Amino acid sequence: MSAKMRLQRHGKKGQPFYHIVIADARAPRDGRFIEKIGTYNPVAQPAQININFDKALDWLNKGAQPTDTVRSILSQKGVLLKKHLLVGVKKGAMTAEQAEVKFQNWMKEKEAKAAEEVKAKAEQKRAAQKERLEAEAKVNEARIAELAKRRAEAAAAEAAENAEAATEEAPAAEETTEAEA
Repeated sequence: MSAKMRLQRHGKKGQPFYHIVIADARAPRDGRFIEKIGTYNPVAQPAQININFDKALDWLNKGAQPTDTVRSILSQKGVLLKKHLLVGVKKGAMTAEQAEVKFQNWMKEKEAKAAEEVKAKAEQKRAAQKERLEAEAKVNEARIAELAKRRAEAAAAEAAENAEAATEEAPAAEETTEAEA
């Protein structure tokens, strides 16, 4: 019986959520499995990966073959690197302490890089929001200026109309006073 590390799909249509499982190679994708070792949520930004590191390493050492997607997930989490370093220890290329130091250094670099990417995305998001607000402020200023211009024109037209009406009323009033006299 050959074991495979694969994804088992869950979640509703358009919102996938996967369990990372160890299954018999002959079993269907969402069918029977031997053990669940983690989860993978590709919908979240960034994708959320929860994996039992020790179980995954143990199954790799037992000979379980990961699918391409699971292989990339294990690579991201460092399981494949740890396996590689342990093989080097078995062959005598390095000591277990040296392998652990290399692995810890890699993990620190990986975490620093991930934190930097998150910070850069947040900064980019803030800059885009600031740019949108500035553009909106310009549009609002243009609208306010246009509205003020229309109001000024309307007030000038109304004042001209009132002045014209006043000049028309004054001669009519003079005519009525002359007729009375």
